[in-house]
Amino acid sequence: MTSLRKLGSSDLEVFPLALGGNVFGWTADRDATFAVLDAYTAAGGNFVDTADSYSAFAEGNSGGESETLIGEWLAARGRRDDVVIATKVSQHPDFQGLTAGNIKAAADASLRRLGTDHIDLYYTHFDKPEVPVEEIIGALDELVRAGKVRQIAASNISAERLAESLAFSEREGLARYVALQPQYNLVSRDTYEGELSALAERAGLAAVPYFALAAGFLTGKYRPGAQVDSPRAEGAAKHLESERGQRVLTALDDVARAHDVPVATVALAWLAGRPTVAAPIASARSVEQLPALLGVAELELTEEEAGRLTEASA
Repeated sequence: MTSLRKLGSSDLEVFPLALGGNVFGWTADRDATFAVLDAYTAAGGNFVDTADSYSAFAEGNSGGESETLIGEWLAARGRRDDVVIATKVSQHPDFQGLTAGNIKAAADASLRRLGTDHIDLYYTHFDKPEVPVEEIIGALDELVRAGKVRQIAASNISAERLAESLAFSEREGLARYVALQPQYNLVSRDTYEGELSALAERAGLAAVPYFALAAGFLTGKYRPGAQVDSPRAEGAAKHLESERGQRVLTALDDVARAHDVPVATVALAWLAGRPTVAAPIASARSVEQLPALLGVAELELTEEEAGRLTEASA
């Protein structure tokens, strides 16, 4: 049995891989979504990450599709109490921003779609610096006190705003962020490492990185001359053009060969072993894509292997 990890200072315990819900209702239809969720939880997974806006970016969608499918699956399987559900607020077309009124209305809409009375982990999806942290934290605290949200977290936020938020929570005795969702992977380290990761470490926050596989680049399927059928192919392929991207692929290939595991498993294991990281997020649109992601729970890199990847990605 894979041991669960404590999420920062919270009472939540999570599997070392968060299953990304961004593909549900987009590149994964209802049947594929149910199959992926079934296989993930059967393997011991218990941490599902979504957002109210998924997937308003896909043609014909209006937002909330992912939450709706997750809610239908939770009801069909009776799994609500043993799965940690994380969702986010600020980007849904009908619930834009982080004013107090919007946060509360968006949370109620998410609860309806998820078919539940509480959200385990509620993130501000993109910080809105025009809204005072006092207003944002105040609204989130009300949701916690009402029992609608268990723990709160922030995504896409500056170190300065995060520090202000934490200080306000502590000063007023209000709900406090326990986790952070930054963009972070072997080819994108600059956003998180430095001021933000140092603050997370000092404050005891857990990092739950998104784009953990760099839009698929770190699965190893993007190679010179290879054609990949994916809506994210363009974003992933740009890393091939950089020296860093090629160095990282070479190091990943060597470590993957040594352990006889997929390249994606190694990339996730490097991330899962970084300071403050509780669980990287990765999504699968089919059951076939899952084993490479779930392998992170079993793979432990040697200090030398982790060091080599860190150096290649510097």
